[in-house]
Amino acid sequence: MDVNGDFSKRVVLHSDDIPWEDSPMAGVERRRLDKVGDNDVRVTTIVRYAPGSHFSTHTHDTGEEFIVLEGVFEDDYGHWPAGSYVRNPPTSRHQPGSKDGCIIMVKLGQFDMEDRTFVHIDTNKIDSIPDRDRDGVRVTPLYKDQYENVRIEHWEAGANIELIAEGGAEIFVLNGSCLESGDELTKNSWLRLPCGYQTTLQAGNHGTKLWIKTNHLSKL
Repeated sequence: MDVNGDFSKRVVLHSDDIPWEDSPMAGVERRRLDKVGDNDVRVTTIVRYAPGSHFSTHTHDTGEEFIVLEGVFEDDYGHWPAGSYVRNPPTSRHQPGSKDGCIIMVKLGQFDMEDRTFVHIDTNKIDSIPDRDRDGVRVTPLYKDQYENVRIEHWEAGANIELIAEGGAEIFVLNGSCLESGDELTKNSWLRLPCGYQTTLQAGNHGTKLWIKTNHLSKL
């Protein structure tokens, strides 16, 4: 069964309100944000690893992308604390888990199948840069190619940000809050906007820190 599988519609979810459900692996739970296909062909999920839990070694035939929200995620490529951004491309192989427990936001099956680029970034160790075209915005670039643009953005309190999602957009709130079309997005809220959607967002009284991915829905 699909979950929010119509990518022509705007979707907003407050993921902390979604019940946890068991995964096939003991100690690992999830909250689905979107899903296409009965076998998780394409899925966006919040995943929680209990301390000491892990998956068996496996290959990601269609790639995986994630950002660590809490704790430390561990796999064959390293230990990744909260704030880390990782892309393991199609054909990559690892055994994921967490000694002390962690929570990640992960996207599966959403790569260009020819992509072989690994990305491992601990964003705690790099600076953001001011956006010359938008007052009150600082940007931490994470990944960009012809299909997508992924970054972390920091918005100052009260900043008004115009967004034209020509190729679609996803926004996940890491800290703070913002308003969009009357909805208040707080920590762990997720917003998906269809191709061509135009809107203005306003940062909350304490500003906001957002994971943003754009242009990627145009290839659906």
